[in-house]
Amino acid sequence: MNDIKLGFVVSEFNRDLTSQMENLGKEHAAFLGALVEKVIYVPGVFDMPLAVKKLAEDKNIDAVVTIGCVIQGATKHDEIVMQHASRKIADLALEYNKPITLGISGPGMSRLDAHERVEYAKRAVEAAVKMVKRLGE
Repeated sequence: MNDIKLGFVVSEFNRDLTSQMENLGKEHAAFLGALVEKVIYVPGVFDMPLAVKKLAEDKNIDAVVTIGCVIQGATKHDEIVMQHASRKIADLALEYNKPITLGISGPGMSRLDAHERVEYAKRAVEAAVKMVKRLGE
């Protein structure tokens, strides 16, 4: 199989954390022999579905990896953001018949929890690569 081509959608909100996640994701993709072809930065996790759709439509992209973190605030806003973004991201995977993985940590976590979960991006990259391979068999 040729190199697996990934697209990343990365949240700029909590950029101090998502930049670490993005870097770990890119390193892990290279380790797995995959190429990160395109990266689209979005303001926040809630804004991801439109960028995910754009990458899912791209015939040169084999899978899309979402990268972000949703930290708990004073309200339940984090739960609303994750619920709606993750549901739409899953819907897009089915609509475009393409792996789209969830490398978004949260909801209900503190900033310290988020720091401890930056490696979740690696899991999302690994899932994307595995899904492309398994669906291509």
